[in-house]
Amino acid sequence: MDETDPREGTVAGRVLLAGLALGILAELAFDGPAFGIGVPTMVAAVLVAGWSVRRRGRALDPLDAWLPAAAIILALLAGVRADPFLAALDIVVAIGLIGASLAAMSGLAVTRRRASVIVAMAVWGIADVLVGAARAIRLVKPGRARLPRSVPAWVAPVGRGLFVAVPIAVVLVTLFASADPIFGAAVADLLGIRVDLGDLPGRATFTLAAAWLLAGSVSIAATGIPRMERSSLGAAARTTSIRGLGSLGLPEALVILGVIDLVVASFVVLQVAYLFGGLDTLKAAGIPYAQYARRGFFELVAAASLVSAVVIVLEATVARRTRLYVGAVAALIGLTALVLVSAALRLNLYQAAYGWTTLRLYVVVAIIVMACGLAVMLALLVTQRSRWLGHAFAVLGVVSLVGLNLIAPAAFVASRNIERVIDPSLVPPAGHSGLDASYLAALPDDAIPVLVDALPRLPPREAGEVRSILLARRAQLQSEVAFGSPFAWNVGREQARKALATLP
Repeated sequence: MDETDPREGTVAGRVLLAGLALGILAELAFDGPAFGIGVPTMVAAVLVAGWSVRRRGRALDPLDAWLPAAAIILALLAGVRADPFLAALDIVVAIGLIGASLAAMSGLAVTRRRASVIVAMAVWGIADVLVGAARAIRLVKPGRARLPRSVPAWVAPVGRGLFVAVPIAVVLVTLFASADPIFGAAVADLLGIRVDLGDLPGRATFTLAAAWLLAGSVSIAATGIPRMERSSLGAAARTTSIRGLGSLGLPEALVILGVIDLVVASFVVLQVAYLFGGLDTLKAAGIPYAQYARRGFFELVAAASLVSAVVIVLEATVARRTRLYVGAVAALIGLTALVLVSAALRLNLYQAAYGWTTLRLYVVVAIIVMACGLAVMLALLVTQRSRWLGHAFAVLGVVSLVGLNLIAPAAFVASRNIERVIDPSLVPPAGHSGLDASYLAALPDDAIPVLVDALPRLPPREAGEVRSILLARRAQLQSEVAFGSPFAWNVGREQARKALATLP
């Protein structure tokens, strides 16, 4: 149905009712209880609501049938692993899949489109969600996208390229300077730049806010994305690239690539000389090699992520691809791979000395996924199939997230750190072999069975510390109201309860 359908008033009422019901359910499932089966319950409820108000006469594309299934699987995984950070990752990806599912329910094909079109759909879909309940009752009508006027022809392409490249280069320089003191010595004035995303907004009006946004989400299934269908990217244009949003000229793309290649290459040269080549870091930066090499992996992963995003955007928007352009992109991919090698080496040295944390494990997985992504990116670039870049990264992201859930990060980290205490030979001479009891106490419940199983093999002092942690956690699970809610039931938490019950 379109926006002029005479049944729209009835559908609007159903959308508003669904939004209010979902808002109340969201408050019950999330505002108080810990993450558990409330997550898959909420995801299933949104999908059912979307299906119940879906636009009539528009069939779901068979290729999109995987979207709701994948959303439910990731939501179920959030009810399996008792790891808040991992659950948050599952939920974020599931939310994206829910949005794609709702669009597909309206009759818009999603999977068969190019990544650039999916990005446009996502932007317009997010706008409709933010309009919320007002969209359903037509208080706010989604208008046509107003595109900025083309930049005048006399403006130099180099100027346009620099306008885009300079901010990216500044961010990269800042990340590299933070990661490497030798590189940072040349850009000391940039070392103070930090990005702080801050805390999440308060949830004082959680129910009403959730109902507003969920009504806007469900309305997508009922009315589609009108701006999408009024554009050249409509339902019939299933494989069209974005044109209305503008294309990037080849000269501008080359300027952007040239600037970024120069920044990344300058960093890589220092890595080859000092990190890989063993030049005197004490003389260059005033710190020994071990200290120099055991830092900066987080910043380097962030820099590699930014460069990968730049390549994806360029491939989606560049107007013309020449050999020079392809060579510049390939060079950037190769340089970025060396940045990842630097990050991996630094992280390995740090982890060997100080042990595992869940954050370090996430960084390891991110490095592996990005390395695979760079290889896929280069292959698609050479074979002129870069339109599938977004799809490839989406698949890698989902696979890596499922893999993390299967690994159970908290259990993996606890097991590896316990091994270092039981077998000190696993720790290098200058490393730390002690047990960090305060960190073990902060691990999610997936670590509890590992700690219970390791108790008999630990030295007496460490065994006493771990036992105190386990007894405190057992008392917490028994007393806290948040864990008593039926929406908080979780496989990992139940396994922890069973393991804790074996303690005398």
